[in-house]
Amino acid sequence: MQRSRPPNPAGDRHWRGSARLAACCALVFCAMTMLVDWDADTLTPLRALLWLTLSAAVFTVLLPPRVTAGPGWLAVRGLGRRRTVRTDALVAVGQFSGPSSHLVLRDADGHRLELDPRILAADPLVWHELDTGVRRSLERGTLRQGTDVLRTLGHRIDDETAQAVLRASGLS
Repeated sequence: MQRSRPPNPAGDRHWRGSARLAACCALVFCAMTMLVDWDADTLTPLRALLWLTLSAAVFTVLLPPRVTAGPGWLAVRGLGRRRTVRTDALVAVGQFSGPSSHLVLRDADGHRLELDPRILAADPLVWHELDTGVRRSLERGTLRQGTDVLRTLGHRIDDETAQAVLRASGLS
């Protein structure tokens, strides 16, 4: 079932800056490799194609997924695909730690997505939409796994927000 999306869903406010940084890094990599190759008089069309391909790979690796949320849904869009879950019908939430910590959400329709919890901490609107959907899932009784993960994450986000407000006001 596809839900209609509001005209301005909540989105990751820092995504554009991160995408711009990924593009800049890829362009600098491309320019530097071609410049070094040109300076050594070894730049050929085939090698230029190789550097362009490697630069595209650098961009692909560095480009973060785009996270958007609205009433009852959360979406993560990467270069290859878009994954959406119904936050008002979540059945399980898990968090995996390690070098790249990520949150895994599953809904009653069998959809699944993964996202970096730092995105939620950095953007209160996305967190609010997820939290509202989680509360609806709890009311309906569909969310049976992962409530402790969300509670811990919520406390951490609230603590970080309160500290940021205190720093901005000069009280800390």
